[in-house]
Amino acid sequence: MTGRADANRRRIMDIALAELLRDADASMDQIARAAGVVRRTVYAHFPSRDALISALVDDAAETVGAAQAAAVEGVTDPAEALARSMLAVWEIADGYRLLISLAQRSVTVEGIHRRLEPVRRECAAILQRGLDEGRFSSPLPAVALAYVREQLLFGLMQAVNDGVLAPREAGRSAAVTALMAVGVPADHAAELAVRIS
Repeated sequence: MTGRADANRRRIMDIALAELLRDADASMDQIARAAGVVRRTVYAHFPSRDALISALVDDAAETVGAAQAAAVEGVTDPAEALARSMLAVWEIADGYRLLISLAQRSVTVEGIHRRLEPVRRECAAILQRGLDEGRFSSPLPAVALAYVREQLLFGLMQAVNDGVLAPREAGRSAAVTALMAVGVPADHAAELAVRIS
């Protein structure tokens, strides 16, 4: 794509995300109007609404991966790395939580999990380091714990969507819960989450 076409695509995606978060049933026509373009322009970049949502999920997965990588860079303590990872990922995921709920209707759950594979692998490495160093304790292998962490995030996103958990509490709750799931005592998990948030 040319620079202008890339810029148009990015602009349409940004506006589509805002529209879909405002109205999960927003049509391609509504998105085109909000973007100030004709519907044909939106379809030139995204052949269907599902393709647009899929592109938004791809973008969200890349953003989550970058946030996690930045959060744990240079952190040697696995507990701190896990907590920082959860807090950083929550900051990004919170902005996309309604999109993830919407995407589960049009993008397969398997597709979402596939897109998050790089994030899961990096998290599994943190978890393995904590298990190897004796900082974490679990009957589950690190790879399985990475899936547990991912589902914890999805569960908290849904809890916020359903109004049973305040968004401002969810990031810290995610970090504390993830640490406790790997055997970090509750008081230490809470203290760590408060210290780094």
